[in-house]
Amino acid sequence: MRRWGLLCLCCAIGANRVGGQSATANAAASGATTILGTDLKIGHYDGECARPSEGAEVPEPADLRSVDGFLKVDLAFRSYVTAKGEKRYCYVTSKGEVAPTLRVKPGDTVILNFTNEAAGGPLALGEGPPTETGGTLTLTGTAAGAVHHGATSMSSQQAAGAASGTRGTCANGAMTPVSTNLHFHGLTVPAVCHQDDVLHTLIQPGDAAFEYGFQIPADEPPGLYWYHPHIHGFTKAQVLGGASAALIVEGIERALPDLAGIPERVLVIRDQNLLNPDAAPAADVNASLPPVVLDADGDARNTGTGTGKPAEDLSLNFVPVPYPKYPPTTITMRPGERQLWRVLNASAITYLSLQLLFDGQVQAVEVVALDGVPIHEKNTAGHAQGATGNHFILLTHLGVPPGGRIEFVMKGPPEGSRASLVTRSVNTGAVGENDPTRPIANIVAKRDAPEPRSTLAKSPIPLPPSQTTWLRDVAPARVRKLYFTETPLDPHDPNSPTTFFLTVDGQTPKPFDPASDAPNIVARQGDVEDWIIENRSQELHAFHIHQVHFALLEWFGLAVNEPFLRDTVNVPYWDGKNPVYPRVKLRVDFRDPNSVGLYPYHCHLLEHEDSGMMGLIQVEPRAAVK
Repeated sequence: MRRWGLLCLCCAIGANRVGGQSATANAAASGATTILGTDLKIGHYDGECARPSEGAEVPEPADLRSVDGFLKVDLAFRSYVTAKGEKRYCYVTSKGEVAPTLRVKPGDTVILNFTNEAAGGPLALGEGPPTETGGTLTLTGTAAGAVHHGATSMSSQQAAGAASGTRGTCANGAMTPVSTNLHFHGLTVPAVCHQDDVLHTLIQPGDAAFEYGFQIPADEPPGLYWYHPHIHGFTKAQVLGGASAALIVEGIERALPDLAGIPERVLVIRDQNLLNPDAAPAADVNASLPPVVLDADGDARNTGTGTGKPAEDLSLNFVPVPYPKYPPTTITMRPGERQLWRVLNASAITYLSLQLLFDGQVQAVEVVALDGVPIHEKNTAGHAQGATGNHFILLTHLGVPPGGRIEFVMKGPPEGSRASLVTRSVNTGAVGENDPTRPIANIVAKRDAPEPRSTLAKSPIPLPPSQTTWLRDVAPARVRKLYFTETPLDPHDPNSPTTFFLTVDGQTPKPFDPASDAPNIVARQGDVEDWIIENRSQELHAFHIHQVHFALLEWFGLAVNEPFLRDTVNVPYWDGKNPVYPRVKLRVDFRDPNSVGLYPYHCHLLEHEDSGMMGLIQVEPRAAVK
């Protein structure tokens, strides 16, 4: 049985309510936005990891594009503590651009000279906010000064080479709150030093610039990826503080020519600590307000009602939409205009269940890619088809787990209509965090609205047919089963500190040990495997594996035939009673030579990953495994 609706159903279950607020915004000019009468330019560094004000127009991140097959960027990781004790993190280029979108083409070489200029480490799990009385913490260090475009001094072979003394050392000191590194989420890049290793690469404040150098595979699917820190034990703090940005492999219009020539908009949804944690929920005539119950991490526990205090605030391209009134940001576009919206859920722990509403009516959008992979035409028979033979899936409900991405075509609302982007509530289970219904952005239609900065190529050269068999059509070499579990320190107190496990069936559950390189799974490059992931806990988890993608075959026993591949998927929570645990079945692809290496799989709720819900897989070269 085909289950197309599970594309959204398995990611989020939404409530049927939404609120909205009017927004105050000023128009964009010359690629920058002036916020509420100040001269702060969104996307440019001001020494404080600056954030736009509530209600601002959604800014566009800076675009850094490859030139002649190379993208070279000098990138600094910086931190700042506000007068209120809020910890912020940001990626900043030598030109002052904050959280730039990296744009590359298949086959390009990427060279990032990465510097850790954090003024202080992120708050470790369980720590309270800083207590300094001096108001703000002054940053130290300066960004490097090289230009980020047109680099041609390093060959592709050199960029993919092993570590050397001039490029920085991977195993550099202990993994601490002040350490950082980069993970290129979704890319099929080798998990080795200076490419996409996150197990041993530790960049400390004061170190010389560390060089990341790698080649985008020639057959990398064109779509939306992202980069963020991956320091075990401290990943949540850094991502929650804002250390994340998009990476786009160009050419989706080559895979789907119907997209040629349309404007594109990059929308990064992040979560952050509540700006008003002590505020009471706003009154709602449609629901009684549930009591606020905190979990062991201090986050609001799921109420099961779609209302109440959220575990975290949300922002859209850093424009905050804070609890309890949720003043939405603003997106201005031309009425009826088709745009490609590329949405990244860069949240540390927040699930999204997105909908577009025009005058209160839910709108269908044309979903064209998921987790960086465009729709696969072979599996779209019987579903919406564009006039040129290109395929898409019409959906009204878009579930996006933490770390997930979704790309869709939407049409601007009629002028004068009341339109909005909202996230519906997500039931995360009895012990999960609270992700209630809330507005994110008002969409304002104006005939003279400025166009987005980037537009897809008008006359793309179609991609050649893939020589790789579609993953669903490959027989698996073996089947494995893994399962999520949780153990509270005090079984009689659900709010006590909890240890999280992701265990291979037949092994003894134990939290991830960053001091050990012993793999939990050994696989062979060239193989395809089926993995059954069970959830034996009473909260939702998001399974993610590095370096590779997978096909979702089954969700809670229901057959699924998605025309996409994924790298992150939700696993439904257990109700504590059913003798059958919820599960998903995945077909995992280890055919690419770049899948060789040692790398993690984990829950992408980052506080779970930080607390032990992670394992290691060693993929051996095909000839090396007997």
